[in-house]
Amino acid sequence: MRQQSSLFHFTDRLYRARNLDQIYSAALDAIDDMLGCTRASILRFDGGGVLRFAAWRWLSEEYRAGVEGHSPWEPGDEEPAPVYIDDIAQADLPPGLAALTRREGIGALAFIPVMVSQGMAGKFTLYYEAPHLFADEERELALIIARQLGFAIERHHGDQTARRLAALVESSDDAIISKNLEGIITSWNAGAEHLFGYGVSEAIGRSVMTLIPPDRHNEEPAILARIRAGERIDHYETIRQRKDGSLVDISLSVSPIKDADGIIIGASKIARDITERRRAQEQQQLLLHEMDHRVKNLFALATSIVNLSVASAETPAMLASIVADRLGALSRAHALTLASGTVDNGFRKTATLHALIEAILAPYVEGAQGERKRFTVEGVDFELAESAVTPVALLLHEFATNAAKYGSFSTSAGRVEIECGRRDGDAIIVWRELGGPKVQPSGAEGFGSRLVRLAASQFGGFSRQWHSEGLVIELTMDLSRVGA
Repeated sequence: MRQQSSLFHFTDRLYRARNLDQIYSAALDAIDDMLGCTRASILRFDGGGVLRFAAWRWLSEEYRAGVEGHSPWEPGDEEPAPVYIDDIAQADLPPGLAALTRREGIGALAFIPVMVSQGMAGKFTLYYEAPHLFADEERELALIIARQLGFAIERHHGDQTARRLAALVESSDDAIISKNLEGIITSWNAGAEHLFGYGVSEAIGRSVMTLIPPDRHNEEPAILARIRAGERIDHYETIRQRKDGSLVDISLSVSPIKDADGIIIGASKIARDITERRRAQEQQQLLLHEMDHRVKNLFALATSIVNLSVASAETPAMLASIVADRLGALSRAHALTLASGTVDNGFRKTATLHALIEAILAPYVEGAQGERKRFTVEGVDFELAESAVTPVALLLHEFATNAAKYGSFSTSAGRVEIECGRRDGDAIIVWRELGGPKVQPSGAEGFGSRLVRLAASQFGGFSRQWHSEGLVIELTMDLSRVGA
């Protein structure tokens, strides 16, 4: 009855223990109470497979230092047998270890392996001052204590692992969700709340279909079918719906959840917001298209310059000189857009609107001395903000390139009139083409038109009208955004 009461008390203390120190203390008390052994120790294998003292009662520092690391078993032993030494004086021990044990006043001892599900965790040791014959009942009690101690150690490590995993899940920026095989949400972390907008109480118990846009409802049955088959889904990119109805691009990973018997009972989902990545990819594609478009335009512009220069060149040398001059002017126009924003003697340089227009259209000045200028620039002038120089240059370059390919610059007699003004806090640029071929408006939006629309939308807008005399473009720019 006393032993049963002690065993019950030991089990209760292990259940209530919140750390390893409390577990070890309960075990040492049980050893003292049930086996009448006032001196005892618990040793655990460290990461290198060496037995180290974890807890002890009434053992000297000299003894602990001398015997630490000695073990009758290896960490990988699957069925280690307990070792009982009834009389140390009769035991076959190494001389140094035998002498150390006698100085400690130990007459008998026992090594009891402590097992967990992954293998051996360590041992506990019983010490008696005189020779001691270990009865069958004592051996059985020692094994019971070892078994309970192993269960408690494993439960503690399992709880620690679960708490770490719970903390990782809860602190993750990714949405981590679990659901059963019917698609009902069973867990919901803070990342999921942030990504989708639903609180924990709103999400748990609801169908995961709540997060799926109507046009993608066919995805969930397919995902559940793959999970039931034990398949894992990695980095599946799709779209989900937030509480406010907005859509979000996500990368989804789904894994089966199994019970203790290995039966699949649900799924764990990790959803990562990839909106910024998608936006960056789209921007990269836009830039690649723009680069391709720019290269083609430069070739077209170079061809146009050559063709226009032929009429005024009397010799190949003169043609080469005229073409070189115009290409040089084109290069200077690009240089002006890059030079804006550089610092000179402590002052930041900016381009004026007229200077930028002149630079962009410099290739369309003909004659060795620039005596024939095929464009005019009139009206209000002002300094451009550093951030506005490149997009405005991009627009003007696009207008000039299109004029060279299809409009007034594509003929020897064509010209362009540019008028700059102000209206209700906006800067207005009117681009008027004259003397070019008859141009018909196109219903399709090419990449160049799309580029113009996107660039103009940064600080205003633009409109195009096709008149009998030629194309007229009106560019509207918010002065507070483009003016220096």
